[in-house]
Amino acid sequence: MSDVAGKTIWITGASSGIGKGLALALAAKGARLVLSGRNRAALDDVAAHCPGSIVEAFETTDLDALPSIVARVEAATGGIDWLVNNAGISQRSLALDTDFAVYRTLMEVDFFAPLRLTQLVLPAMVARRSGRIINNASVAGKVGSPLRTGYCAAKHAMVGWSDAMRAEIAQHGVQVHVLTPGFVATGIGRNALRGDGSQKGDGADPVDAGITIHEAAEQIIAGITSDVPEISVGRDGAAEMQLLGLKRQDPEACFKLMASMAPAAER
Repeated sequence: MSDVAGKTIWITGASSGIGKGLALALAAKGARLVLSGRNRAALDDVAAHCPGSIVEAFETTDLDALPSIVARVEAATGGIDWLVNNAGISQRSLALDTDFAVYRTLMEVDFFAPLRLTQLVLPAMVARRSGRIINNASVAGKVGSPLRTGYCAAKHAMVGWSDAMRAEIAQHGVQVHVLTPGFVATGIGRNALRGDGSQKGDGADPVDAGITIHEAAEQIIAGITSDVPEISVGRDGAAEMQLLGLKRQDPEACFKLMASMAPAAER
């Protein structure tokens, strides 16, 4: 078990969605936060509700800038207890209609950026023999879902990387958690990339019918503090959450179900 009070917790993608929900919930439980994202104004708005928090705005894919950013954050805080790799972007396009550059963007944002940040934060945790890495994957990190080929690829990579890293660094007292959220009402669909790299924009999206960011945050914190390695996040009994069990129990049935949901290509 791990108490939240007094922990220094760095959250990427903290200006909205699950990251914002976690920031507000963790601050209420006495954590000291480092809030990161691209939108400084939105981060400042969240920070106003998180006493003692530090705002460090940056682009997660600016890999060359990360070493100095990590050094600055560690100097300001004295060390990071939890790193929450939450920043990410989704996709809404068929594989046949998706530019290669979009796949590159999805992998850079959703996989390589959190991997690099973790590489820079992890050595200090190992030296202290204490810490937690929390990687926000998705149900899409376990199940291949139509219109999300690049997103699924990046999130599957995150799950595999996290599982292997967990096995390696447990001996150093550092824990790794993977989050597999189903539908959470975050607006992630609005910012999802189309096949040409443009944003999907407003409009109906299944995720908008999900649980609130506040419900998601409480489920995540409960899982972390109970030392659960892989934390499912969503409404009990929801269709997307049942997919996790179906993929384990009957992979062929899961594939057929996903295939039945694929929209027809316009060709």
